[in-house]
Amino acid sequence: MSDDYLRKKAAWFRRVIFEMLSKAEQGHPGSVLSLAEVLVALFYGGVFRFENGNPLAIERDKIIISKGHATMALYPIFSDIGYFSSDELDAFGTPEGRLRIFGNTTIPGIDATTGSLGHGLGIGVGYAIAAKYDGLSSRVFVVISEGEMYEGSIWESALAAAHHGLDNLVVILDRNRKIILGDTEDLTQLEPIADKWESFGFETATVDGHSFSELDAAFSRIVELDGKPIVVIANTVKGKGIPLMEDDANWHYWQSIGEDEVKCIRAHLKAVEDSIQ
Repeated sequence: MSDDYLRKKAAWFRRVIFEMLSKAEQGHPGSVLSLAEVLVALFYGGVFRFENGNPLAIERDKIIISKGHATMALYPIFSDIGYFSSDELDAFGTPEGRLRIFGNTTIPGIDATTGSLGHGLGIGVGYAIAAKYDGLSSRVFVVISEGEMYEGSIWESALAAAHHGLDNLVVILDRNRKIILGDTEDLTQLEPIADKWESFGFETATVDGHSFSELDAAFSRIVELDGKPIVVIANTVKGKGIPLMEDDANWHYWQSIGEDEVKCIRAHLKAVEDSIQ
């Protein structure tokens, strides 16, 4: 797919996400918006294997948003590929709707109930082992946050993944540098991140998480893996695409904003989308 097509999809994604968040007046915008290009590259760039309208296809790839507060990032895409009606997006976060702030396995396409940080990778390792045991070609993609790297369960899972040679496991680190309390390097330093994962037996690729060409180059390495899992370290901007929210830890959670600000953001997102041919 062309970069313009993918860029337009990312702009569409951000516009839909903002409408969902502003209507529900709850959610985690910063952590969702930073994932736009990553998820668009996966689902619309020909990387992630799925069947339109069939979330239970046996050979489809699996995806787990281990940072469960960002699971809603999958909802517009799952609606777009026919897993459920777009009407569900309008009911996001309401008692009447099925789409929760934190995803769970009652939602078509959601492969793991997440929310307790650090647990998603262990589930993904289990799925990857099971796929190999069953002789399936499906891969498992697990999106983690850098805050999850503070959790011991992440590293226990990493050890298991390398030990079992899970070359069907792709970890994507959303490296936006921000957790609830601020910048990770000011709180508990994580760098050098690539060296840490390599020491645990992973292949690594460090990319600009908003560059489709760099994401494509990293994801193209999946077919070349031989007995090793890979982690794609995607350097991103928290709240990317909405200037009010960009690189601001306060927008980990939805903040109260006035109708004039909502209109301005809405107009900005629409203008960005319309500017892409």
